[in-house]
Amino acid sequence: MKLLIAAALSACLAAPLWAGGETVSNPEAKVYFANVQDGDTVASPVTLVFGLSGMGVAPSGIEKENTGHHHLLIDRPPLGQGEDGADELAFGLPSDDNHLHFGGGQTEVTLELSPGRHTLQLVLGDAGHVPHATPIVSDQITITVE
Repeated sequence: MKLLIAAALSACLAAPLWAGGETVSNPEAKVYFANVQDGDTVASPVTLVFGLSGMGVAPSGIEKENTGHHHLLIDRPPLGQGEDGADELAFGLPSDDNHLHFGGGQTEVTLELSPGRHTLQLVLGDAGHVPHATPIVSDQITITVE
């Protein structure tokens, strides 16, 4: 019994705590907001420009090495946290008001956001909307809409 517990514990410790799907990413890659920063106050509609270094952008459904497409998380816990966090990392991001997909390869969006505080985070997804094996995510930022 002790051997079984030790083996299970060893397997858990060996598994990465921050892992996405199966698509390999460039470990040097970064995704970020190019035109807003944490703490900014903006007017609606707000245009968000997505920055990416170390990888390229390709539309969803296109499997090309070191590419992906953007997803914008709005007003929800950071990627991998919350009720569906583990599922998002392994099986893909949902598409709803809090998870916007840019599967056409878009690198910016103009949004109508209600007045108040909003959290934003970018996630690069592979051809099937799943975060890469080493997820490429921005820091979560908070902006205030006047």
